[in-house]
Amino acid sequence: MKKLPNHFHKYALPLGTSFFMTFLVTGVATWRVLGWDKAMFKMWFTSWMIAWAVAAPTMFFMMPVVRRALSHVIEMDP
Repeated sequence: MKKLPNHFHKYALPLGTSFFMTFLVTGVATWRVLGWDKAMFKMWFTSWMIAWAVAAPTMFFMMPVVRRALSHVIEMDP
């Protein structure tokens, strides 16, 4: 299988990170509020899609800011 070129990494990383983090966090939060039943899955999916719609664009803008901030306290390899 042919891989995508390296320049897609800057788009794939925030999309993938926000996808999995919002999936897990909204799942845990929804389960804590509603418990484990059929309604939980519908509410989880709805919450997850809303959270991902907010998180993905936020990640695109915040990842460079966080990288720059961390570069002031973490020694980076050349």
